Amino acid sequence: MTMEEKVQAVENVFARLDGEISSFQSQSGLHCKWGCGKCCFKADIEATILEFLPFAYHLYHQNQAFEWLEKLEQASSPLCMILNPTQSGAGLCSQYSHRGLICRLFGYSARTNKYGTKELITCAIIKDEQSENYLKAEEGIKNGVDIPVMSNYYLQLHAIDFELTREFFPINEAIKRAIESILHHYAYRS
Repeated sequence: MTMEEKVQAVENVFARLDGEISSFQSQSGLHCKWGCGKCCFKADIEATILEFLPFAYHLYHQNQAFEWLEKLEQASSPLCMILNPTQSGAGLCSQYSHRGLICRLFGYSARTNKYGTKELITCAIIKDEQSENYLKAEEGIKNGVDIPVMSNYYLQLHAIDFELTREFFPINEAIKRAIESILHHYAYRS
């Protein structure tokens, strides 16, 4: 698989997931609070390199890869470098279309417990402030309402490239390694 095909394959997985999440949100009525982004402020968010390959590819083609690599190497905070707390709008992600898999899944996906039952993974704010819709969504999931299952999406990425999904890193390290992968790839092709 070429680098371009790999990036396209990841983007296709993300597009399917975004569609499933949109459908689930419509059915459940659950949504993120305007301008919240509280989940982005967790310092221990981890990701795989492959999740950020489309972002790195985008940066390379915008001639911003080296600039971002330098920013990531100098970062002193474990918080995601894509996070922009001063941004106004629905979320705080400065690269929303290039966010990682965990950023897409959290809030609107399920895990499968040891009994094979799907359990909604969402935040305390949604549970508290949208409790009626949250309870309705949980009941709907028990009754077969479609919801993305977290492990299924990680397996889809794993099928694209085992090596780039084999290990989880702190989010900035995953982004940095994705950029390095893209730079390394194109260094030998120009």
